[in-house]
Amino acid sequence: MKIIGLIGGMGWQSTAKYYQVINETVAKKLGGLHSAKIVLYSVDFAEIEEMQHQDNWEDATKLMIHAAQSIEKSGANLILICTNTMHMMADDIANSINIPLLHIIDAVANKINSLGFTNVGLLGTRFTMENNFYKGRLINKHKIGVVTPNEADRIKVHNIIYHELCLGKIKVSSKEMLKKIITRLGNKNAQGIILGCTELSLLIKQDDCSIPLLDTTRIHAEAAVDCALEK
Repeated sequence: MKIIGLIGGMGWQSTAKYYQVINETVAKKLGGLHSAKIVLYSVDFAEIEEMQHQDNWEDATKLMIHAAQSIEKSGANLILICTNTMHMMADDIANSINIPLLHIIDAVANKINSLGFTNVGLLGTRFTMENNFYKGRLINKHKIGVVTPNEADRIKVHNIIYHELCLGKIKVSSKEMLKKIITRLGNKNAQGIILGCTELSLLIKQDDCSIPLLDTTRIHAEAAVDCALEK
């Protein structure tokens, strides 16, 4: 079994879900008392959030590279960034280490293709919804069409993530708002909805929606186990 390296803490609630899903999946695949071999580097999200909203991506990249290199030195065989937004600098991180980085967008694209979808909706932070690193990779590398909410809805989703979910607040009113936004994406011909922030799956579940939801946390974590167990 390979050692899985996790760059977490963005926020810690979704990192806890990564840890849970990875270990549950290993136990299911191997049985008995098996659990995953994991190295976790957990950042202080307040530092990251400040850099994000100041558009200080240079220092954020340096911080993430340091975390990845620390994980590699700790003996990990592969690395996951436990957040969608910070895949903005995934290429720089991958180029700074000598072990594979399992890219969340590629894992999600593989899931989308397995479902036969050609057009999906994308929810996440405004950085994820508005910058090209996410949509561009899906469109150009994986030939998957992407639709995003209008500007007003993007602001609502962004605020739910930073002002509620990252603080551990789960509000019924926000869930209802998110369901309406998802419905509007469905009306734009989205066949499925990418929960492109690892916190979003804490608020919205498949039982809440008729349109298929793509839980990036679970997809990424399960893909990590597949990589860790492959011979």
